[in-house]
Amino acid sequence: MKQTGERNHRMETLRQRMSLLYEAIQRINESLDFESVLQEVVDNARDLTGACYGVIVSLDSAGQPEDPPINSGMSVEEQKGLVPTPDTLQLYGYLNRLPGPLRIPDFAALIRGLGLPEVQPVPAGPFLSAPIRYQGEGIGNIFLARGFERPEFTQEDEETLVMFAAQAALVISNARRYREEQRARAGLQTLIETSPVGVAVLDARTGELGSFNREGRRIVDAVRNPGQTDKELLNTLTFRREDGREVSLEQFPLAQVLSGSETLRAEEMVLSVPDGRSVAVLVNSTPIFTECDELESMVVTLQDMTPLKELERMRAEFLGMVSHELRAPLTSIKGSADTLLESFTSLNPVEMVQFIRIIKTQAERLRDLISELLDVAGIETGTLSVAPVPVQVSTLVDEARNTFLSGGGRDYIAMDVEPSLPRVMADRRRIVQVLGNLLANASRYSPESSPIEVGVARDERFVVLSVADRGRGISPDRLPTLFRKFSRDSDGDQGGSSGLGLAICKGIVEAHGGRIWAESEGTGKGSKFTFTLPTTGAPSSGSESELHAMPDGARRAEVEKAHILAVDDDPMTLRYVRDTLTKAGYTPVVTADPDDAFRIVEEKPIRLVLLDLMMPGVDGIELMRDILEVVEVPVIFLSAYGRDEVIARALESGAADYVVKPFSPTELTARVGAALRRRLAPVQGTPSERFVLGELAINYAERHVTVRGEPVHLTATEYNLLLELSVNAGRVLTHEQLLRNVWGLPASSRSSAVRTFVRRLRSKLGDSSTDPKFILAVPRVGYRMLKGEYLGYAVGD
Repeated sequence: MKQTGERNHRMETLRQRMSLLYEAIQRINESLDFESVLQEVVDNARDLTGACYGVIVSLDSAGQPEDPPINSGMSVEEQKGLVPTPDTLQLYGYLNRLPGPLRIPDFAALIRGLGLPEVQPVPAGPFLSAPIRYQGEGIGNIFLARGFERPEFTQEDEETLVMFAAQAALVISNARRYREEQRARAGLQTLIETSPVGVAVLDARTGELGSFNREGRRIVDAVRNPGQTDKELLNTLTFRREDGREVSLEQFPLAQVLSGSETLRAEEMVLSVPDGRSVAVLVNSTPIFTECDELESMVVTLQDMTPLKELERMRAEFLGMVSHELRAPLTSIKGSADTLLESFTSLNPVEMVQFIRIIKTQAERLRDLISELLDVAGIETGTLSVAPVPVQVSTLVDEARNTFLSGGGRDYIAMDVEPSLPRVMADRRRIVQVLGNLLANASRYSPESSPIEVGVARDERFVVLSVADRGRGISPDRLPTLFRKFSRDSDGDQGGSSGLGLAICKGIVEAHGGRIWAESEGTGKGSKFTFTLPTTGAPSSGSESELHAMPDGARRAEVEKAHILAVDDDPMTLRYVRDTLTKAGYTPVVTADPDDAFRIVEEKPIRLVLLDLMMPGVDGIELMRDILEVVEVPVIFLSAYGRDEVIARALESGAADYVVKPFSPTELTARVGAALRRRLAPVQGTPSERFVLGELAINYAERHVTVRGEPVHLTATEYNLLLELSVNAGRVLTHEQLLRNVWGLPASSRSSAVRTFVRRLRSKLGDSSTDPKFILAVPRVGYRMLKGEYLGYAVGD
């Protein structure tokens, strides 16, 4: 009877264990969220074995911990032992290599006996662990503990944990697979949603719109009524195909239209609505079939043809303009030549000279037009010839003024040239050409009696030249497109007659590493064209021969041979950037893999990085920050996103520049060269030794900053900001001055970048805006650094 009772007790105990085990397995199957599953597994493992503490570690395919361990029953203080360190990883490695469960009375004694680091993932005392294996591969481990002065784990506890771990393996594997699928789905969804091409997925059986990305909605918004849903819009659309056929979704349900399962490749269609509004799109469609070969859905891509149509219109208009400009002088030349030939004997010498003068004038006009066309082609292909040398600004302005006046320009030109200007790096002929174009433009669009104002001023490392008039002015909507190649005067605005002059000015200025922009308060209120040229940092005294005898060859060679890293997921962009940089004399290193960028910047002497802002699964700004943690180099973003807030965010985050796609080779090489020159060029007045202000010390020669003797790690932009403030210590620098000198941006740019970087700089220097030790804010004006010392004399005023 006693044996029977013991057997029944054991059977009852076993039934209870199995019942608890079954309930635990049911609980861990309730979710597919990976972290939730792991938490349920470790919680239930504790309950099944009576453990006080539990930890579960998931392993990747290489057997290494892939996520932070998940614990159960541990206090915040006890969880500190779970933080991954070299010692804890060594301990995890030992435990993960065990082929089976481990049950011991004192975990701390085992660690000491094996000579392992004295770290413990769970409190010391009785310890039990079991591997989690799926299809023969270790995917994790469960660690359990009871703490000091608690009973040891039993053989039954070990068996229960092993059985539970075997069941949990399938659940964890399914949750991991689900997580990977969700990540892949999210990545694909992000890629589709941010695609520059519209993407729509349609249910072939019902005609319902399954998904529609952002670009697709933007395209059809041109024909959408306010408040109209996607479904309502679809029911009113009419498709006109290339062969003239029209399909109205009001007459034929979409499911019927899709039933033909036709595959389209790059067919141009026009989408229209009953009120006459329409939009042209390039359509690709692909049918998706089930395993039973039944049509399930249709994937349709839409590319907005409006920009291409506009480009075609502008090209046609441009060709018409060129034809007209060429035909007019040719007609005059032919007419004069015919008259000379037919009436040679009857013309007196004065009349003959007049006809010859007409031929000469019109031939020169033809030559100028052809030169402009060649300049535009050079800007487009990146082969525009520019050879900057140190030159006096006053010489450029005088030559441009004299050339303008000798060509019949008005006499009333008001000059305002600041004295003691530094030399600029300029191609004399090209900059005279820019000034001549701007003077001619001002003269063409302003009254004869009003003056043309030419201004030249210094703005730290740049010289700013401007040409202003009191003429027709420019409407605000034309300002953003004024410098485009095919932009021309179509509405009476001031902006050039041929559509070439301002585009050429922009190409020449940017090839010098400068910027050009236009300002106007509106039609009838005049306009002002301003551009910048980089200075040589030397005063403009001395003869012209001395200027040419001062080469900048060492620095130019350093810039031209620089290694430049380009990271972009578009292979066409990478090829374009690589070819452009190679032709410009740089050494390009290109990759489509953001992870590969870190290896490259560690292995190669990268001097500048070009980054795509939007890559699948990667935030370009975060990638820039990670790169700047490894190497201090200028970063320029290349992106199709040209919105002001996007550009401002990139610049505020530390970017040296931002180039909007598409861009010309000339613009890219000019932006790269300007960023490198700002990086290499010494600041005017920069001391050659150290700047000391209290606990702050700056070693200019080594670009090394310390506070209280401890090194301060600054990004390139943060250091340049500190450099600019320190060499002007005691002086107030306005937001506009800092934007130009540190970022190379025009004064009209947003000043939020300055405030953001000053706040970061203060944080790294241990400075405070409420009790400043180094940098003082001057409200609504700018910033001032307190006076410091180096080599025994004061810096600043």
